[in-house]
Amino acid sequence: MNHKKTWQKLLQISTLLILVLFLTACSSSQEPLGPNSTGFWDQYILLNLSRFIIGLSHILGGNYGIGIILFTIIVRIILLPLNKIQMDSQRQMQELQPELDAIKAKYPNQDRESMEKLQEEQLQLMEDRGINQWTSLLPLLIQLPVMMALYQSIIRTEALRQGSFLWVNLGQPDPFFILPIIAAILTLVNTYLTMKSNPSQNSAMKWTMYFMPLMILFISVGLPSAITLYLVVSNAFTVIQTLVFNNPYKIIAEREAKEVAEKAKQRELRRQLRRATGKKKR
Repeated sequence: MNHKKTWQKLLQISTLLILVLFLTACSSSQEPLGPNSTGFWDQYILLNLSRFIIGLSHILGGNYGIGIILFTIIVRIILLPLNKIQMDSQRQMQELQPELDAIKAKYPNQDRESMEKLQEEQLQLMEDRGINQWTSLLPLLIQLPVMMALYQSIIRTEALRQGSFLWVNLGQPDPFFILPIIAAILTLVNTYLTMKSNPSQNSAMKWTMYFMPLMILFISVGLPSAITLYLVVSNAFTVIQTLVFNNPYKIIAEREAKEVAEKAKQRELRRQLRRATGKKKR
């Protein structure tokens, strides 16, 4: 994927994050959730989400922070099949990257016609291989409404808003910025693991590795600690998920073993060709 596509993807992710912040900050209703709540969003989504988290918390001794952690794990387990599709798509894109770079090398000029042909060939190649580059955004698109609903449920539920976990008030930002920093570090770790197995590295990809953690840090310092706790647990789950299903060290080892096998095959073919040529001369 070229620099332009990388930055376009970053711009889309940033826009989605900013949109969630805008929607949650500008919610039309800030009334407490309860039996009298009306409207589909309040009555069926937010109220039931609030009750579900409170129910989980009561099962675990009344600690709302633990309830949010368990809720996050449940959400991520539900999204696991979709995340697996995302990781498979990322793996396919990584394996396809050398071919995409080869197409890019055919069009060194940056004029409009060349760029259009470049994009057409790259998109055609991905279509031929059955790869959709936007599949990686699907889990994010689903998690953003979950975060928005979680935000509203906490802000509009007295018990959750006043709940505490370790050193934080769940309804207030972390005063020591510990949770935002952990969320950013976990984002950095996952981005590093995702990019490590990519056979083609460029400056835009390296910027991505630092851009996303900084974005998470910048956003989460002003969010309620409950949301930041959700991000921490979700990012930790993602790191584990990456190591299990898309382990870069295993991918690199498999790629190197494949290259060694291919070289051995080519050597054997050359050896057989020399033998055949020698017999014909005799």
